[in-house]
Amino acid sequence: CPESGKSFRLSSDLGIHPLIHTAERPYDCDKCRKRFRTSSHLLRHQRIHTDERPFRCPECGKGFRQNSALVTHQRIHTGEKPYGCPKCGKSFSQSSTLTKHQRRH
Repeated sequence: CPESGKSFRLSSDLGIHPLIHTAERPYDCDKCRKRFRTSSHLLRHQRIHTDERPFRCPECGKGFRQNSALVTHQRIHTGEKPYGCPKCGKSFSQSSTLTKHQRRH
């Protein structure tokens, strides 16, 4: 990007990126009029209105609006805790929990 110097692997990402600098949000939700920079962000948002939960946990069947939420949820079943505290070594399944923990040190 000539304005911010940020580089991208995909040219399509560079095409979307300048909208950050202009604050342009050309995609609007017909239900609540909230506006978005990309059509994919609009589609993700619209699941709030439809209660669509296309990402299902194969272990328990719980549904999620976003794949990232499913990935985090699956750690309940696997016991995976990929976020470790560098000070005490305690591990957490979510990065936000590690961040809260680190404030206590």
